[in-house]
Amino acid sequence: MNAHKQTRTWLVGAEAGLDQGWEEHDIIADVAKDFRMNGSDIAQMMARMRAGNVRALARAVSLVEDGGGSELLEACREFAGGSLRVGVTGPPGAGKSTLVDQMVRWLRQEGQSVGVVAVDPSSPYTGGALLGDRIRMQGFAGDDGVFIRSMASRGAMGGVARAAANVCLVMGAAGRKTIVIETVGVGQDEVDVIGLADVTVLVLVPGMGDEVQSLKAGVMEVADVFVVNKSDRGGAELVEQEIVAMQGLAMGRGEWVPPVVRTVATTGEGVEELMETVRRCAVEKGARRVRIEDAAGSRVLDRNDLGGLRLDHLGVAVKSIAGARGFYEALGLVVSHEETVEHEQVKTAMLPLGESRIELLEATEADSTIGRFLAKRGEGLHHIAVHVDGIDGMFARLMKQGVRLASDAVRVGAGGHRYFFVHPASTGGVLLEIVGDAIESHEGRA
Repeated sequence: MNAHKQTRTWLVGAEAGLDQGWEEHDIIADVAKDFRMNGSDIAQMMARMRAGNVRALARAVSLVEDGGGSELLEACREFAGGSLRVGVTGPPGAGKSTLVDQMVRWLRQEGQSVGVVAVDPSSPYTGGALLGDRIRMQGFAGDDGVFIRSMASRGAMGGVARAAANVCLVMGAAGRKTIVIETVGVGQDEVDVIGLADVTVLVLVPGMGDEVQSLKAGVMEVADVFVVNKSDRGGAELVEQEIVAMQGLAMGRGEWVPPVVRTVATTGEGVEELMETVRRCAVEKGARRVRIEDAAGSRVLDRNDLGGLRLDHLGVAVKSIAGARGFYEALGLVVSHEETVEHEQVKTAMLPLGESRIELLEATEADSTIGRFLAKRGEGLHHIAVHVDGIDGMFARLMKQGVRLASDAVRVGAGGHRYFFVHPASTGGVLLEIVGDAIESHEGRA
């Protein structure tokens, strides 16, 4: 669709006197690759989402699922923290989708608005996915109180799609009181759901035999509630006994002991007990949240709503990269990339370390930031770098809050990554670098 046709479609809607003109604009914007959301667009979308408009929510979810909408996510965080996230995981064939359907029905009978994030595996050959949950949960098609988003895993390991956390954030901001996250059929070490959910439900079935034992060193350890589904079959009692026996060996005194609930998802048997157990677990695990008191009252921040914050790297100032790298290589680290950033007058060498890295910094000029640091303090830790989603929004927010920054704008550094610095006076004595995605990725999502 070219720009003229987009404009013409919008004008036709306006001339026809449609009171849903903004929705016409939504449809056009969804297919316009060069569309950029401004503050007015975000404010309108947030207002419509908060008012229960399903189309606005659907568009917002699509935007963040495709890797964009950093400014929208920043706005959503102001309303986050009020939803209960329930992760439902387990091996293939355990009846997770049918159980989720019954859980949602129970919640709707309680009058709750519900969001569902259902992840299905992507084909390693075609990249496609059969989103079967849309078939299994067709009974909610006309219910605006239930919003279901099926997502392909897109090759992500751990049972959940990479964008699932952002989708949950948007659903929570839209007022969905309970968000159910159904993972793909998982194995022993696919435990990523624990990072998304407040309560993790592990679904098992009779007849698994030694599979329960094989799972115990991984996904069994992250469960808050065990469900023995299809319990009308023989062997349900044996599965429950194996779980209880395993708990007796693993649990310490005073810890939450995951209860075992029997269900028959096809009939709804046991679902009420399951949901009451989930709620009780959520209360018991209340310490998972941090309450921050401010002038406006108490605000709850969930561990998953921290804007993608993670340790990116440690910046170490050295007199010579060639002289310093020997020690790190003796540790088993390997330099993956070297680069000279001309406008910063610094040469960098990056050594990956787990999900972060160590970045060696060598001055190319004595009268440079690193050169002056070395002259004054000698070799050592220069800064800590933290990655954040939506770096422009973070820069604006810190400026608004009066945080002392050491940068006057978001800049582009080594590897094309965008960054700015926070002055040590605001951080307790350490120079903090805030890092965003590489500029190519940023432009691709805009």
